Amino acid sequence: MSIPESSPSGRKFGFVEWFRPGEYERTEQVLPDLIKSGASYLRTHLSWAEYLAPGGEEWFDWLIPKLGREIDLLPCVHYTPPSLSRTGRSNGAPLVLKDYADFVDHVLSRYGQHFRHIELWNEPNNLLDWDWREDADFQLFCEMVGGAAYWAKHRGWSPVLGGPCPFDPMWLNLMGERGVLQVVDAVGFHGFPGTWESEEGSWGGWDMHLGEMRAVLNRHNPATEIWITETGYSTWRSDEMEQARRFTKALQVPADRMYWYGWADVPPDVAVQEGFWFDPRHYHLGAVTHDNQPKLLARLLMEGGVERLKAVTKLATPHVATGAAPIVITGGSGFIGSNLADSFLAEGEDVIILDNLGRPGVDQNLAWLTERHGDRVHPVLMDIRDPRGIDAAFKDAKAVFHLAAQTAVTTSLVSPIDDFEANARGTINVLEAVRKAGKKAPVIFASTNKVYGALEDLQMLDMDDRYIPADESIRAFGIDERRPLDFCTPYGCSKGVADQYVLDYAKSFGIPTAVLRMSCIYGPRQFGTEDQGWVAHFLIRALSGEPISIYGDGKQVRDILHVSDAVAAYRSVLSTIDSVKGRVFNLGGGPHNSVSILSVLREIEKLIGAPLKTSFGDWRAGDQFYFVADTRRLEEELGWQARMRWRSGLRDLAEWLVENRFGGRIALEEPLRVMA
Repeated sequence: MSIPESSPSGRKFGFVEWFRPGEYERTEQVLPDLIKSGASYLRTHLSWAEYLAPGGEEWFDWLIPKLGREIDLLPCVHYTPPSLSRTGRSNGAPLVLKDYADFVDHVLSRYGQHFRHIELWNEPNNLLDWDWREDADFQLFCEMVGGAAYWAKHRGWSPVLGGPCPFDPMWLNLMGERGVLQVVDAVGFHGFPGTWESEEGSWGGWDMHLGEMRAVLNRHNPATEIWITETGYSTWRSDEMEQARRFTKALQVPADRMYWYGWADVPPDVAVQEGFWFDPRHYHLGAVTHDNQPKLLARLLMEGGVERLKAVTKLATPHVATGAAPIVITGGSGFIGSNLADSFLAEGEDVIILDNLGRPGVDQNLAWLTERHGDRVHPVLMDIRDPRGIDAAFKDAKAVFHLAAQTAVTTSLVSPIDDFEANARGTINVLEAVRKAGKKAPVIFASTNKVYGALEDLQMLDMDDRYIPADESIRAFGIDERRPLDFCTPYGCSKGVADQYVLDYAKSFGIPTAVLRMSCIYGPRQFGTEDQGWVAHFLIRALSGEPISIYGDGKQVRDILHVSDAVAAYRSVLSTIDSVKGRVFNLGGGPHNSVSILSVLREIEKLIGAPLKTSFGDWRAGDQFYFVADTRRLEEELGWQARMRWRSGLRDLAEWLVENRFGGRIALEEPLRVMA
């Protein structure tokens, strides 16, 4: 059996997605993204029970044509109406077996123009209702499905026989002996390697199981195709990279079709077949979350199809270590992390990059590191929320820089639990992994100025283009580390909790830790968004000729720090960790690099030689009118200082963006000139 190929993006694939009655809006939302992923096929259910329920005909009259016009549709006909069932349950045999075939015939007449194949199933996995080992039950199932398949084939459609999970070759052989395989064009296979314990003991690999399946089919109907009608991987432990890898593996399986289960997670308020939250893995099998946020798999497919997915999953290939104790950087594919990693790699260090690649663009940073430094880059593409998954990365670490985080205040307000899991629990997981390793590797943590709150008690003077503190001392030096903590917004709380745990692990467990509470860092390798990385975001929008949204009046003041100076600060802390362990330092550009949003926008206009399109919106929760870090503690105790002034740094970032994001097509000169 050959692996089917589609043109430019590689092998064709499909998704499974169940649409519940009345989900008109969700269907309209899901379908465009699913098609954008490059999927060629969609498998969904056409429930006999739901069809006969009030409003059922109206729902399927809308759904099936809607889906069939957009994508190659495989409807799976199942669920006997309880009123017609021998057991009174929806997965039992109907009282009159021919009723199932009659319903299939009705479906073909009503909707058949919208699909070529039809899957025949009726949930025989529940042994309380069906037990194929009992001859009577098995005969009922064969008569029901075989009759429906015969009639569908006679009418010109291709019937697909569903398959039980886990696969059983004896069951399939009996289907052949009873004549069912002779009247179907394809047989489904379900397999979820790595997700369910029920498969772990019996799972022998794709080659073994499909080989057994092929051998049975060759005895009874060699022309029958094998379709993987369900396979997937649950991200319940936040392991999105493993889901992407499993998808890539499934694409290589020698089957005639592959349907990935599923496109979207099950919403938390919806019961699965076994009941509400019977097993959390059921709720995390999607390529996107239940509220339609792309996981890594969906994002990569929508960005560039199968080839994009293969390129990124290839980055996860482990390298053989050189024997040296590595430096571990969590979030090492991110903006600061990749710059920090590059500085150590350039000196011959081995660096473990622990990252989930969840942020768009960061896989480009990892590719850049591996191209520059080869086998001394050790990608561990895991999520810090998965303690079992990350422990091994810290086993031999000689130093740890913990930069992995959920980084946006806005995101924390939308999903505070996810924010807590990433920032607070993720930090505990990192600290515990270091503690269990037993080597007391230094841990240097990237905290934030948001732990000081909104600074609402500071009296401000409203100047022409900026706010400045009335307190002359703060104007001269900024906010120092003696400022009381005042967590604000879920992001401030989660980072603040992490900040305090990192400091306490020095006291409670003797691990040499230190904290850097950062202001705004900017520079090359930053893929800024509206929610985080505002300096890069403004430049990207300006260079693209797109409008820039400003929240508040633009007079907010920040001290912006070039990433080269931030890297120098992190390295200085590590080199002096014995004397600074258990300490906290503010890190920012200081008063010499304090800017208002309006002043940065004016400088960008000078760089591109054109006026910017701007709009103003409401202030965001927790936004500070003014934050400038007092960096005297870093300067006096570590000898560090910010060397890059902000205008030079802004041009440096702009030049990097022009070269790496815009292909050198834009010249940073006045007036703006578009190069040929």
